[in-house]
Amino acid sequence: MNAAPRRGPHCQSEESEESERRGLAELLPPPAVPDLREDRQLLLRERLLRDTASGEPRRRRATRRPVRFRIAMPALACALAVAGALAVDLGGTAGRAAAPEGAAATGAAEAVLLLDRIALAAADGPEQPPVRADQFVYIESRVAYAAQSAAGGPVTMAPAHTRQVWLSADGSRPGLLREEGGPDSRLDTPRGSGPSIDAPTHTYVASLPTDPDALLELIRDGDPGQDPNQRAFAAIGDLLAETWAPPRVSAALYRAAERIPGVTVVPSAVDAAGREGVAVARTAHGRQTQWVFDRTTYAFLGERTLLDGDGDAGPTGTVVGTSAVLAKGAADRAGELPPAAR
Repeated sequence: MNAAPRRGPHCQSEESEESERRGLAELLPPPAVPDLREDRQLLLRERLLRDTASGEPRRRRATRRPVRFRIAMPALACALAVAGALAVDLGGTAGRAAAPEGAAATGAAEAVLLLDRIALAAADGPEQPPVRADQFVYIESRVAYAAQSAAGGPVTMAPAHTRQVWLSADGSRPGLLREEGGPDSRLDTPRGSGPSIDAPTHTYVASLPTDPDALLELIRDGDPGQDPNQRAFAAIGDLLAETWAPPRVSAALYRAAERIPGVTVVPSAVDAAGREGVAVARTAHGRQTQWVFDRTTYAFLGERTLLDGDGDAGPTGTVVGTSAVLAKGAADRAGELPPAAR
């Protein structure tokens, strides 16, 4: 007789076991997603940051199902949280020309992204050697300033020269200012209520709050007649250029600057030493102040100030002040070079 073969007990047992396995699998939680290696996290983060900074939405594949998109979103959100910063393509990639001097800066959103990246680099920088209270903080820079005659007319830029300053770490002793081509000048210690944002000592700077909101509130707490945002931007620039802040404080200063309205990015700027980089800028009262950073390491290079608007002093983009920080360290005496600067 032709009859369908009967399934033996062994086949029934296999099907039953497979059914049980599927049932148990449905009851178990999904397996944990293994952590990505650090290099893979970096690559994912960099790709995500570049896509986000470009301002263009990424194209979805037509075959991608909505459910997969929803599942992928938490992973992207985690990558953003881990990154803490969004990369900005400011390196002059192919097809993108560097902005000329005095060119209009890019948007504030790009400045926030860049400052966050600079803050991350500052926080991850090398540990600063301890500075004793009886030492002096030494800062060497190249500077140049424009001058204008009493009768007015276009400003003239003097050649850049070396500037050296020694500041008492705790403010207990006079400091020293030495500028190339001029006599030494004694720097008196802070008077009145002691050190402040406008008259800081190293001890004071090292004790600044590292919470950016608290730090910005402290910096803005000054002359009520001044523009608080411009005052904050100028004060942070002075702290970056004229003090030796610990890495955690430097990072907090950059994150505080993120919160200042009107801060923008200039894709290309040059400091007083001729070093080209990317700049964070703010314009107020007819002038634009720029902080220049190395576009690879994000190290602070220096500052420069340009005219914003044509006038008697010159056309828009005229440089009226520039500086370049060359060395920082701790010296035992005013007028003495630190070992690293000798």
